[in-house]
Amino acid sequence: MTEGERQPDRAVPDRSEGFGERLLGVLLDRAHEMPPALIAPLIAEEVARVGGRKVSVLLQDYAQEVLVALPGSGLHVGEPEVIGDSPAGEAFLRMVPVEVPQADGVRMYLPLLDGSDEVGVLALTLDTVDDDDRRLLRRLAGLVADMLVTKHAYTDRFFQARRREPMSMAAEIQWSLLPPLTMSVPQVTVSGILEPAYDIAGDSFDYALNDDILHAAVIDAMGHGLDAAAMATIAVGAYRHARRSGVSLAEKYAFMDQAISEQFGPDHFVTAQMMNLNIVTGLLQWVNAGHPAPLLIRDRRVTRSLESRTTLPVGFGGAPPQVSEYTLRPGDRVLCYTDGLIEERDADGEPFGEERLIRCVNRSEHAEAGVRADGLWLSRALKRERGGRTSDDATLFLIEWRGGAADHLAVVE
Repeated sequence: MTEGERQPDRAVPDRSEGFGERLLGVLLDRAHEMPPALIAPLIAEEVARVGGRKVSVLLQDYAQEVLVALPGSGLHVGEPEVIGDSPAGEAFLRMVPVEVPQADGVRMYLPLLDGSDEVGVLALTLDTVDDDDRRLLRRLAGLVADMLVTKHAYTDRFFQARRREPMSMAAEIQWSLLPPLTMSVPQVTVSGILEPAYDIAGDSFDYALNDDILHAAVIDAMGHGLDAAAMATIAVGAYRHARRSGVSLAEKYAFMDQAISEQFGPDHFVTAQMMNLNIVTGLLQWVNAGHPAPLLIRDRRVTRSLESRTTLPVGFGGAPPQVSEYTLRPGDRVLCYTDGLIEERDADGEPFGEERLIRCVNRSEHAEAGVRADGLWLSRALKRERGGRTSDDATLFLIEWRGGAADHLAVVE
Protein backbone atom coordinates (compact mmCIF):
# COMPACT_ATOMS: atom_id res chain seq x y z
CA MET A 1 0.00 0.00 0.00
CA THR A 2 1.45 3.39 -1.00
CA GLU A 3 1.46 6.48 1.16
CA GLY A 4 -1.48 7.86 -0.79
CA GLU A 5 -3.49 4.70 -0.29
CA ARG A 6 -2.94 4.50 3.48
CA GLN A 7 -6.21 4.33 5.43
CA PRO A 8 -6.90 7.33 7.65
CA ASP A 9 -6.37 6.83 11.38
CA ARG A 10 -9.42 6.00 13.40
CA ALA A 11 -11.00 9.20 14.73
CA VAL A 12 -10.29 9.81 18.40
CA PRO A 13 -13.61 10.05 20.30
CA ASP A 14 -14.32 13.31 22.08
CA ARG A 15 -14.39 12.53 25.80
CA SER A 16 -14.02 16.06 27.13
CA GLU A 17 -16.15 17.20 30.05
CA GLY A 18 -18.29 19.40 27.80
CA PHE A 19 -18.97 16.52 25.42
CA GLY A 20 -19.68 14.25 28.37
CA GLU A 21 -22.24 16.65 29.78
CA ARG A 22 -24.01 16.80 26.42
CA LEU A 23 -23.92 13.02 26.11
CA LEU A 24 -25.34 12.45 29.57
CA GLY A 25 -27.98 15.09 28.93
CA VAL A 26 -29.12 13.33 25.76
CA LEU A 27 -29.26 10.03 27.62
CA LEU A 28 -31.30 11.56 30.43
CA ASP A 29 -33.70 13.31 28.03
CA ARG A 30 -34.37 10.09 26.12
CA ALA A 31 -34.66 7.90 29.20
CA HIS A 32 -37.85 9.49 30.56
CA GLU A 33 -40.13 7.91 27.93
CA MET A 34 -37.87 5.08 26.86
CA PRO A 35 -39.62 1.66 26.84
CA PRO A 36 -37.64 -0.88 28.93
CA ALA A 37 -36.79 -2.96 25.84
CA LEU A 38 -34.91 -0.02 24.32
CA ILE A 39 -32.69 0.66 27.33
CA ALA A 40 -30.09 -1.87 26.14
CA PRO A 41 -29.65 -0.42 22.63
CA LEU A 42 -29.57 3.12 24.06
CA ILE A 43 -26.77 2.19 26.47
CA ALA A 44 -24.82 0.46 23.69
CA GLU A 45 -25.22 3.49 21.40
CA GLU A 46 -24.09 5.99 24.02
CA VAL A 47 -21.05 3.90 25.00
CA ALA A 48 -20.10 3.57 21.33
CA ARG A 49 -20.07 7.39 21.04
CA VAL A 50 -17.17 7.52 23.52
CA GLY A 51 -15.31 4.75 21.70
CA GLY A 52 -16.51 1.85 23.82
CA ARG A 53 -17.35 -1.58 22.46
CA LYS A 54 -18.33 -5.06 23.64
CA VAL A 55 -20.73 -3.51 26.16
CA SER A 56 -22.32 -5.69 28.85
CA VAL A 57 -24.75 -4.83 31.62
CA LEU A 58 -24.23 -7.39 34.39
CA LEU A 59 -26.87 -7.86 37.12
CA GLN A 60 -26.48 -9.87 40.30
CA ASP A 61 -28.53 -13.06 40.49
CA TYR A 62 -30.89 -13.53 43.42
CA ALA A 63 -28.55 -15.95 45.19
CA GLN A 64 -25.85 -13.23 45.03
CA GLU A 65 -23.36 -15.71 43.59
CA VAL A 66 -22.79 -14.46 40.03
CA LEU A 67 -23.34 -11.48 37.77
CA VAL A 68 -25.45 -12.35 34.73
CA ALA A 69 -25.56 -10.44 31.46
CA LEU A 70 -28.72 -8.53 30.60
CA PRO A 71 -29.78 -9.56 27.07
CA GLY A 72 -30.64 -6.86 24.56
CA SER A 73 -29.86 -5.46 21.15
CA GLY A 74 -26.30 -4.12 21.00
CA LEU A 75 -25.20 -5.70 24.27
CA HIS A 76 -22.55 -8.39 24.61
CA VAL A 77 -23.86 -11.46 26.45
CA GLY A 78 -21.11 -13.66 27.88
CA GLU A 79 -20.86 -16.24 30.63
CA PRO A 80 -21.85 -15.30 34.20
CA GLU A 81 -19.11 -13.61 36.23
CA VAL A 82 -18.51 -15.02 39.71
CA ILE A 83 -18.97 -12.45 42.47
CA GLY A 84 -15.76 -12.25 44.46
CA ASP A 85 -13.68 -14.20 41.92
CA SER A 86 -13.66 -12.08 38.77
CA PRO A 87 -12.85 -8.49 37.77
CA ALA A 88 -16.58 -7.77 37.45
CA GLY A 89 -17.18 -9.35 40.86
CA GLU A 90 -14.43 -7.23 42.40
CA ALA A 91 -15.94 -4.04 40.98
CA PHE A 92 -19.34 -5.11 42.31
CA LEU A 93 -18.23 -5.99 45.85
CA ARG A 94 -15.78 -3.14 46.37
CA MET A 95 -17.87 -0.55 44.50
CA VAL A 96 -14.84 0.70 42.59
CA PRO A 97 -13.97 0.62 38.87
CA VAL A 98 -11.64 -2.18 37.78
CA GLU A 99 -9.45 -1.96 34.67
CA VAL A 100 -7.99 -5.04 32.95
CA PRO A 101 -5.43 -4.54 30.15
CA GLN A 102 -6.12 -6.75 27.12
CA ALA A 103 -4.61 -7.29 23.68
CA ASP A 104 -7.22 -5.06 22.04
CA GLY A 105 -7.37 -2.33 24.69
CA VAL A 106 -8.58 -2.02 28.27
CA ARG A 107 -11.62 -3.85 29.65
CA MET A 108 -13.40 -1.63 32.18
CA TYR A 109 -15.81 -2.77 34.87
CA LEU A 110 -17.80 0.02 36.49
CA PRO A 111 -20.14 -0.56 39.46
CA LEU A 112 -23.76 0.37 38.83
CA LEU A 113 -24.84 2.05 42.05
CA ASP A 114 -28.35 3.03 43.02
CA GLY A 115 -27.36 5.31 45.85
CA SER A 116 -25.07 2.85 47.64
CA ASP A 117 -26.90 -0.32 46.64
CA GLU A 118 -25.10 -2.34 43.98
CA VAL A 119 -27.38 -2.90 40.99
CA GLY A 120 -24.68 -4.57 38.92
CA VAL A 121 -21.70 -3.75 36.71
CA LEU A 122 -21.27 -1.97 33.36
CA ALA A 123 -18.48 -3.62 31.32
CA LEU A 124 -16.94 -2.22 28.14
CA THR A 125 -13.68 -2.13 26.21
CA LEU A 126 -11.76 1.01 25.19
CA ASP A 127 -8.57 1.34 23.16
CA THR A 128 -6.99 3.46 25.89
CA VAL A 129 -8.16 4.98 29.16
CA ASP A 130 -7.35 8.35 30.71
CA ASP A 131 -8.82 10.43 33.53
CA ASP A 132 -11.39 12.04 31.22
CA ASP A 133 -12.64 8.57 30.29
CA ARG A 134 -12.82 7.49 33.90
CA ARG A 135 -14.77 10.57 34.96
CA LEU A 136 -17.25 10.33 32.08
CA LEU A 137 -17.79 6.58 32.38
CA ARG A 138 -18.26 6.79 36.15
CA ARG A 139 -21.05 9.31 35.62
CA LEU A 140 -22.49 7.30 32.75
CA ALA A 141 -22.59 4.20 34.97
CA GLY A 142 -24.45 6.17 37.65
CA LEU A 143 -27.08 7.29 35.14
CA VAL A 144 -27.42 3.76 33.71
CA ALA A 145 -27.99 2.41 37.25
CA ASP A 146 -30.76 4.96 37.84
CA MET A 147 -32.40 4.01 34.55
CA LEU A 148 -32.29 0.30 35.36
CA VAL A 149 -33.85 0.83 38.78
CA THR A 150 -36.58 3.07 37.38
CA LYS A 151 -37.44 0.79 34.46
CA HIS A 152 -37.32 -2.31 36.68
CA ALA A 153 -40.74 -1.31 38.01
CA TYR A 154 -42.19 -1.39 34.49
CA THR A 155 -41.01 -4.77 33.23
CA ASP A 156 -40.30 -8.38 34.20
CA ARG A 157 -37.23 -8.64 31.95
CA PHE A 158 -34.68 -7.58 34.56
CA PHE A 159 -36.20 -9.98 37.10
CA GLN A 160 -36.07 -12.81 34.57
CA ALA A 161 -32.44 -12.08 33.76
CA ARG A 162 -31.49 -12.28 37.45
CA ARG A 163 -33.48 -15.44 38.17
CA ARG A 164 -31.24 -18.42 37.42
CA GLU A 165 -33.50 -21.19 38.75
CA PRO A 166 -37.21 -21.61 39.51
CA MET A 167 -38.46 -19.37 42.32
CA SER A 168 -41.35 -20.19 44.63
CA MET A 169 -44.33 -17.86 44.82
CA ALA A 170 -43.55 -17.20 48.49
CA ALA A 171 -40.00 -16.15 47.58
CA GLU A 172 -41.26 -13.78 44.87
CA ILE A 173 -43.52 -12.16 47.46
CA GLN A 174 -40.62 -11.74 49.86
CA TRP A 175 -38.23 -10.30 47.28
CA SER A 176 -40.84 -7.76 46.18
CA LEU A 177 -41.19 -6.68 49.83
CA LEU A 178 -37.50 -6.05 50.56
CA PRO A 179 -35.74 -2.68 50.64
CA PRO A 180 -32.37 -2.43 48.83
CA LEU A 181 -30.04 -5.14 50.18
CA THR A 182 -27.35 -2.56 50.99
CA MET A 183 -27.37 1.03 52.17
CA SER A 184 -24.26 3.05 53.00
CA VAL A 185 -23.76 6.62 54.19
CA PRO A 186 -20.62 7.96 55.90
CA GLN A 187 -21.93 7.18 59.39
CA VAL A 188 -23.53 3.74 58.91
CA THR A 189 -23.85 0.80 56.52
CA VAL A 190 -26.41 -1.99 56.48
CA SER A 191 -26.50 -5.17 54.42
CA GLY A 192 -28.90 -8.11 54.39
CA ILE A 193 -28.77 -11.62 52.92
CA LEU A 194 -31.65 -14.09 52.55
CA GLU A 195 -31.32 -17.87 52.09
CA PRO A 196 -32.48 -19.93 50.33
CA ALA A 197 -32.87 -17.14 47.78
CA TYR A 198 -35.26 -19.02 45.51
CA ASP A 199 -37.41 -20.55 48.25
CA ILE A 200 -37.41 -18.01 51.10
CA ALA A 201 -40.81 -17.71 52.79
CA GLY A 202 -41.05 -16.37 56.34
CA ASP A 203 -37.85 -14.36 56.83
CA SER A 204 -37.56 -10.69 55.96
CA PHE A 205 -35.91 -7.46 57.05
CA ASP A 206 -36.61 -3.78 56.69
CA TYR A 207 -34.90 -0.50 57.49
CA ALA A 208 -35.17 3.25 57.02
CA LEU A 209 -32.81 6.12 57.81
CA ASN A 210 -34.91 9.00 59.11
CA ASP A 211 -32.72 12.00 59.94
CA ASP A 212 -30.21 10.74 62.55
CA ILE A 213 -32.03 7.50 63.42
CA LEU A 214 -31.58 4.21 61.59
CA HIS A 215 -34.69 2.07 62.10
CA ALA A 216 -34.21 -1.65 61.40
CA ALA A 217 -36.14 -4.86 61.90
CA VAL A 218 -35.48 -8.54 61.20
CA ILE A 219 -38.46 -10.91 61.31
CA ASP A 220 -39.07 -14.64 61.09
CA ALA A 221 -42.65 -15.81 60.54
CA MET A 222 -43.46 -19.34 61.64
CA GLY A 223 -44.04 -22.07 59.07
CA HIS A 224 -43.23 -22.34 55.40
CA GLY A 225 -44.68 -21.44 52.04
CA LEU A 226 -47.41 -18.92 51.38
CA ASP A 227 -48.73 -18.90 54.95
CA ALA A 228 -45.35 -17.76 56.25
CA ALA A 229 -44.94 -15.25 53.41
CA ALA A 230 -48.36 -13.76 54.18
CA MET A 231 -47.48 -13.37 57.85
CA ALA A 232 -44.13 -11.81 57.00
CA THR A 233 -45.86 -9.36 54.66
CA ILE A 234 -48.34 -8.29 57.34
CA ALA A 235 -45.57 -8.02 59.97
CA VAL A 236 -43.37 -5.82 57.77
CA GLY A 237 -46.38 -3.75 56.72
CA ALA A 238 -47.35 -3.17 60.35
CA TYR A 239 -43.75 -2.30 61.24
CA ARG A 240 -43.53 0.25 58.43
CA HIS A 241 -46.90 1.74 59.35
CA ALA A 242 -45.84 2.14 62.98
CA ARG A 243 -42.40 3.47 62.05
CA ARG A 244 -43.85 6.08 59.72
CA SER A 245 -46.24 7.15 62.47
CA GLY A 246 -43.25 8.11 64.60
CA VAL A 247 -44.02 5.83 67.53
CA SER A 248 -41.61 4.22 69.99
CA LEU A 249 -40.05 0.76 69.74
CA ALA A 250 -42.51 -0.58 72.31
CA GLU A 251 -45.43 0.79 70.29
CA LYS A 252 -44.06 -0.74 67.09
CA TYR A 253 -44.16 -4.10 68.81
CA ALA A 254 -47.78 -3.49 69.83
CA PHE A 255 -48.78 -2.54 66.25
CA MET A 256 -47.21 -5.71 64.86
CA ASP A 257 -48.60 -7.90 67.63
CA GLN A 258 -52.14 -6.68 67.05
CA ALA A 259 -51.90 -7.05 63.27
CA ILE A 260 -50.66 -10.66 63.40
CA SER A 261 -53.13 -11.65 66.10
CA GLU A 262 -56.13 -10.18 64.29
CA GLN A 263 -55.23 -11.61 60.88
CA PHE A 264 -53.99 -15.08 61.82
CA GLY A 265 -55.31 -15.96 65.27
CA PRO A 266 -53.61 -17.21 68.44
CA ASP A 267 -51.78 -20.16 66.86
CA HIS A 268 -49.56 -18.06 64.60
CA PHE A 269 -46.61 -15.88 65.55
CA VAL A 270 -43.60 -13.96 64.25
CA THR A 271 -40.30 -13.50 66.05
CA ALA A 272 -38.73 -10.10 65.56
CA GLN A 273 -35.75 -7.93 66.37
CA MET A 274 -36.47 -4.19 66.20
CA MET A 275 -33.72 -1.60 66.54
CA ASN A 276 -33.13 2.14 66.56
CA LEU A 277 -29.54 3.37 66.09
CA ASN A 278 -28.59 7.00 66.53
CA ILE A 279 -25.98 7.39 63.78
CA VAL A 280 -24.46 10.47 65.47
CA THR A 281 -24.00 9.12 69.01
CA GLY A 282 -23.93 5.36 68.40
CA LEU A 283 -26.73 4.70 70.91
CA LEU A 284 -28.41 1.41 69.97
CA GLN A 285 -31.87 0.59 71.34
CA TRP A 286 -33.64 -2.66 70.63
CA VAL A 287 -36.57 -4.93 71.44
CA ASN A 288 -36.18 -8.67 71.13
CA ALA A 289 -39.44 -10.53 70.51
CA GLY A 290 -38.43 -14.20 70.72
CA HIS A 291 -35.45 -13.76 68.39
CA PRO A 292 -31.81 -14.93 68.77
CA ALA A 293 -29.73 -12.23 70.44
CA PRO A 294 -27.65 -10.08 68.06
CA LEU A 295 -23.87 -10.41 68.13
CA LEU A 296 -21.55 -7.45 68.70
CA ILE A 297 -18.47 -7.60 66.43
CA ARG A 298 -15.52 -5.41 67.37
CA ASP A 299 -12.13 -5.52 65.64
CA ARG A 300 -13.42 -8.40 63.49
CA ARG A 301 -14.25 -10.63 66.47
CA VAL A 302 -17.49 -11.33 68.33
CA THR A 303 -17.10 -9.75 71.75
CA ARG A 304 -20.54 -10.42 73.23
CA SER A 305 -24.18 -11.22 72.59
CA LEU A 306 -26.51 -8.26 73.00
CA GLU A 307 -28.76 -10.01 75.46
CA SER A 308 -31.99 -8.45 76.64
CA ARG A 309 -35.15 -9.38 78.46
CA THR A 310 -37.03 -11.45 75.88
CA THR A 311 -40.51 -10.37 74.89
CA LEU A 312 -43.10 -12.84 73.61
CA PRO A 313 -43.15 -13.28 69.82
CA VAL A 314 -45.38 -10.97 67.84
CA GLY A 315 -48.95 -12.30 67.79
CA PHE A 316 -49.00 -13.77 71.30
CA GLY A 317 -50.27 -10.62 73.01
CA GLY A 318 -47.25 -10.05 75.20
CA ALA A 319 -46.83 -7.31 77.78
CA PRO A 320 -45.17 -4.03 76.69
CA PRO A 321 -41.53 -4.90 76.01
CA GLN A 322 -38.48 -3.63 77.82
CA VAL A 323 -36.21 -1.58 75.55
CA SER A 324 -32.51 -2.44 75.89
CA GLU A 325 -29.67 0.00 75.20
CA TYR A 326 -25.98 -0.18 74.33
CA THR A 327 -23.60 2.50 73.03
CA LEU A 328 -21.50 1.35 70.10
CA ARG A 329 -17.93 2.38 69.34
CA PRO A 330 -16.92 3.58 65.86
CA GLY A 331 -16.28 0.54 63.68
CA ASP A 332 -18.56 -1.77 65.67
CA ARG A 333 -20.80 -4.14 63.79
CA VAL A 334 -24.06 -5.72 64.94
CA LEU A 335 -25.03 -9.04 63.37
CA CYS A 336 -28.69 -10.07 63.49
CA TYR A 337 -29.71 -13.51 62.27
CA THR A 338 -32.71 -15.81 62.26
CA ASP A 339 -32.84 -19.16 64.05
CA GLY A 340 -32.91 -21.15 60.81
CA LEU A 341 -29.18 -20.48 60.56
CA ILE A 342 -28.14 -22.00 63.90
CA GLU A 343 -30.82 -24.70 64.04
CA GLU A 344 -29.81 -26.26 60.71
CA ARG A 345 -28.40 -29.75 61.33
CA ASP A 346 -25.05 -30.87 59.98
CA ALA A 347 -24.23 -34.24 58.38
CA ASP A 348 -24.05 -35.83 61.85
CA GLY A 349 -27.52 -34.57 62.77
CA GLU A 350 -26.22 -31.97 65.24
CA PRO A 351 -27.62 -28.43 65.30
CA PHE A 352 -25.21 -25.89 63.83
CA GLY A 353 -25.38 -23.74 66.95
CA GLU A 354 -24.31 -20.25 67.97
CA GLU A 355 -20.75 -21.25 68.87
CA ARG A 356 -19.99 -22.40 65.33
CA LEU A 357 -21.58 -19.22 63.99
CA ILE A 358 -19.24 -17.16 66.18
CA ARG A 359 -16.21 -19.17 65.03
CA CYS A 360 -17.14 -18.45 61.40
CA VAL A 361 -17.50 -14.73 62.12
CA ASN A 362 -14.10 -14.64 63.84
CA ARG A 363 -12.45 -16.33 60.85
CA SER A 364 -13.68 -13.67 58.45
CA GLU A 365 -10.77 -11.94 56.72
CA HIS A 366 -12.72 -9.73 54.35
CA ALA A 367 -13.77 -6.85 56.59
CA GLU A 368 -11.55 -4.42 54.67
CA ALA A 369 -13.69 -5.03 51.57
CA GLY A 370 -16.79 -3.62 53.25
CA VAL A 371 -19.93 -4.84 54.96
CA ARG A 372 -21.52 -6.27 51.81
CA ALA A 373 -18.45 -8.33 50.86
CA ASP A 374 -17.97 -9.52 54.43
CA GLY A 375 -21.63 -10.48 54.74
CA LEU A 376 -21.54 -12.49 51.51
CA TRP A 377 -18.34 -14.25 52.55
CA LEU A 378 -19.86 -15.10 55.93
CA SER A 379 -23.08 -16.37 54.35
CA ARG A 380 -21.16 -18.69 52.02
CA ALA A 381 -18.84 -19.89 54.79
CA LEU A 382 -21.81 -20.71 57.00
CA LYS A 383 -23.50 -22.58 54.16
CA ARG A 384 -20.36 -24.67 53.60
CA GLU A 385 -20.16 -25.39 57.33
CA ARG A 386 -23.76 -26.63 57.22
CA GLY A 387 -22.90 -29.02 54.39
CA GLY A 388 -24.45 -26.77 51.74
CA ARG A 389 -27.90 -27.21 53.26
CA THR A 390 -30.48 -24.53 53.95
CA SER A 391 -33.66 -26.41 54.78
CA ASP A 392 -35.15 -23.48 56.70
CA ASP A 393 -35.05 -19.74 56.07
CA ALA A 394 -31.72 -18.28 57.21
CA THR A 395 -31.18 -14.52 57.22
CA LEU A 396 -28.18 -12.35 58.07
CA PHE A 397 -28.46 -8.60 58.65
CA LEU A 398 -25.31 -6.56 59.37
CA ILE A 399 -25.08 -3.01 60.68
CA GLU A 400 -21.75 -1.17 60.86
CA TRP A 401 -21.61 2.13 62.74
CA ARG A 402 -18.76 4.52 61.92
CA GLY A 403 -19.99 7.83 63.36
CA GLY A 404 -18.83 11.16 62.10
CA ALA A 405 -20.84 13.52 59.90
CA ALA A 406 -21.97 13.83 56.29
CA ASP A 407 -22.63 17.58 56.10
CA HIS A 408 -19.77 18.05 53.63
CA LEU A 409 -21.76 16.14 51.01
CA ALA A 410 -24.30 18.98 50.88
CA VAL A 411 -21.65 21.60 50.07
CA VAL A 412 -21.27 22.51 46.40
CA GLU A 413 -17.59 23.09 45.70
